[in-house]
Amino acid sequence: MKITRGIALAAAAAMSLTTLAACGSDTAQDEETPDSLSFWYYEEDDAGQTQAWRRAAEAFEKETGVKINFERKSFTQIAQNGSQFLNSDEAPDLMESNRGNGSAGVLSTMGLLTDLGDYVDQYGWDKKVTGANAAVAKYDENGIMDGDTWYGMTSYAEFQRVYYNKDLFAKYGLEIPTTYDEFVDVCQKFVDAGVTPIAADAQEYGVMWLWWQLVSKEADAKFIDNWQLYKGDVDWNSKILTNSVSTINDWLDKGFISHNATGMKAEDTTQAFIKGEYPIYQTGTWNQGRFVKQITTFDWDAAVMPESNFAIGCAGNLLVIPERSHHKDLAAKFIDYVLSDDVQNYLGNAGGIPVAGDASKINDEKSKAMIEEYASYANDGKLSYYPDYAASNLTDAVPAEFQELVNGTKKPADVLKGIHEKYDVGVEDMGVKTN
Repeated sequence: MKITRGIALAAAAAMSLTTLAACGSDTAQDEETPDSLSFWYYEEDDAGQTQAWRRAAEAFEKETGVKINFERKSFTQIAQNGSQFLNSDEAPDLMESNRGNGSAGVLSTMGLLTDLGDYVDQYGWDKKVTGANAAVAKYDENGIMDGDTWYGMTSYAEFQRVYYNKDLFAKYGLEIPTTYDEFVDVCQKFVDAGVTPIAADAQEYGVMWLWWQLVSKEADAKFIDNWQLYKGDVDWNSKILTNSVSTINDWLDKGFISHNATGMKAEDTTQAFIKGEYPIYQTGTWNQGRFVKQITTFDWDAAVMPESNFAIGCAGNLLVIPERSHHKDLAAKFIDYVLSDDVQNYLGNAGGIPVAGDASKINDEKSKAMIEEYASYANDGKLSYYPDYAASNLTDAVPAEFQELVNGTKKPADVLKGIHEKYDVGVEDMGVKTN
């Protein structure tokens, strides 16, 4: 397959063409032990994975004397500017990177990420992170997931669940839905009672995630492979796609989702759910640790949208070592601490999903239920990833289309047409499909 790498070439042309640092752990980079390592991340500090990383940092510093300097960035900063950071003297020693073809995959084709193969062999990480969890950490020469080269290491998993405010359900005499028809029915009953049921933002990714869960509800493995791995052409006229966009529009018309979503961001809806303002909120399990700590006025439960063939999600964002890192060996050693039994089991009890934990060590019942639900999808190969993983432009392009739907400036057919056009452009720019 011819590799055009349009995105990589365009980004590289916009940056300085300084020579990248030599890779491998046999360079002079670690001759002097530093006082600290810089670690860029973008998770909330109450998130289970962040708590686990900090626990690993404490043990790491105790043994090595090297402090981990946590530097929190925004997801947008790293998603939009990661390549510029990584190709400069400002590159950190370690960084959290979004996984997927359009994120870590593109960075790998640009030569900005260290090949972790030697460290994987040294520490035996491939014995801990396997199957679907390993797929998002390995990329081929075109930057496509599930390849043969480790460019990152995941330390947790995540997926999208629908979170329910049980107290609001009880207040209105409603039961938590266990079928899709029941889900639609309770939404209508909340609307009839004057309550907007679903918290969703359109300035960022909330409405997009609801749409992709509706896609995932009906999708089969062939559809997911075609969308994410380019194994065939996406059928843009399929009911899977046309019905899902129409359903989002229908939910807007019925008041299941407020048109005010156009002015909301993810943190707005998360805070609103924590405050008890909405009965239903689909979000990633990275928020479950926050809910455990911050929701004190009501009880809640969660599950994947009823009767879904696939769940949105996969192994979590990657810990990557930039090619320009000056302390690769120490950065890898820290990753090994993150994958230790102690830290992984701690993660499981802090509201996260460990990729190498012991289920018998998880004591929190809500965490245990979440971990078991993730495993039920992951073990059967029923994870649909996220819709923007197919190409880097989709992270902005797909939410923009749904914001127009929420605004009422585009009809469902035009939204799907816009997504189709942006998908084709993004995949073509990546040079991963032949004509």
